[in-house]
Amino acid sequence: MPLLDGLAHSPTVLAFAVLLVGLCVGSFLNVVVHRLPLMLERDWRRECRALLSLEPEPDGAPLSLVTPRSRCPSCQAPIKAWHNIPVISWIALRGRCAACAAPISAQYPLVEAACGALSLACALKFGWSPALAGALLLTWALLALTVIDLKTQLLPDSITLPLLWAGLLLSLFAVFARPVPAIIGAAAGYLTLWSVYHVFRLVTGKEGMGYGDFKLLAALGAWFGWQALPLIVLVSSLAGAVVGLGLIALRRHDRNVPIPFGPFLAGAGWLMLIAGPEFTQAWMRFTAA
Repeated sequence: MPLLDGLAHSPTVLAFAVLLVGLCVGSFLNVVVHRLPLMLERDWRRECRALLSLEPEPDGAPLSLVTPRSRCPSCQAPIKAWHNIPVISWIALRGRCAACAAPISAQYPLVEAACGALSLACALKFGWSPALAGALLLTWALLALTVIDLKTQLLPDSITLPLLWAGLLLSLFAVFARPVPAIIGAAAGYLTLWSVYHVFRLVTGKEGMGYGDFKLLAALGAWFGWQALPLIVLVSSLAGAVVGLGLIALRRHDRNVPIPFGPFLAGAGWLMLIAGPEFTQAWMRFTAA
């Protein structure tokens, strides 16, 4: 087929196609970011009421990642297809609902644009190869986790655990890591932050991070092997410290309120995906100096 031939032999065609797919996936990720925490909250409330032997709450309108149709949160008007074109529609509507003119969060075009740009970077890095499919899957999952954690301080198991298993399965084909380093990386990633969490709690009496962070680092260990974990932890910790201290210095964040660590882990993991060998070599030169 001409299209497939073009994708296989033309880096430009492939990059453009992946960019378009990334923009569309970014639009879907906005739905995931908005609805998945609400779906989890419904499930938790249902389980808590069952444990307490309380009458179940009315379920209300069905909610999933595909139903109901997207609506304006202010006036509940259904969003028409031509008002849902990634980035372009938000710009054309000047960031306002077409029905009621209520402001639409800039999060929507930013997530779409970020997803498109990150997907394009994956296409340029891996070209037309099996690794590209894995890279895109990881990129989209990390972006969704980043935005969800920033908004709710949650890293849902429904994303982190499939990501962990996907990394282990891909290791069978040595796409990013071989099976033994991937298995060790998954275990070491979880136990590393689990240990830090419990030591910090024993020393301070406070919880420094959530279990979702353990699972995310375990997933990254499964994708890249245990050898990548020191760099991922180092980069994410340094970035988190710099951002946290900067926000506190600017008085934009209360030092007693925890800062989500998931976005920094996700960012470090994505850097490992795109520049892992260069990253590792630079680290080895630094430590050998």
